[in-house]
Amino acid sequence: MPEPRPIAMPALPLPGGCQCGAVRYRVTGRPLTFYACHCTDCQRQSGSAFGESMLIGLDDLTVEGETAAFTFINAAGNGSERTFCPACGTRLWHLREGGTRYALKAGTLDDPSWLVPVAHIWTASRRPWLSLPGDVPQIPGNPDMAQLMAEWEARLA
Repeated sequence: MPEPRPIAMPALPLPGGCQCGAVRYRVTGRPLTFYACHCTDCQRQSGSAFGESMLIGLDDLTVEGETAAFTFINAAGNGSERTFCPACGTRLWHLREGGTRYALKAGTLDDPSWLVPVAHIWTASRRPWLSLPGDVPQIPGNPDMAQLMAEWEARLA
């Protein structure tokens, strides 16, 4: 496998928000990792071939504007709170039941251009027409999150 690309993170805070601008947020702490998920839940919720998730600490998110949330129970019976803008419906972040970090939907950052996933996960259900880069690990199922976080730390420039 070719050498993975380094990740040049911009200065904190990282601003973002929903499509209509009613909800704005700032990520005030260093992200823990970033990955692309190809599970069927992420495909459905994003309306695309995969979802992008940036894990952040619970204390590292400052929000302005009204949000709404619902609880989703996946096929394995695990619940997560899904937060979105009630005005435009943009999905913003998820929090697993009993979780210690948010999975921020990275496409809602004002500038996501610097992000490089440390892995593509749940690739067993990826769309067959989608070619994945050879310099990023492809994990067919559930990943070891500690390993993804360590990889992220190692690649930050």
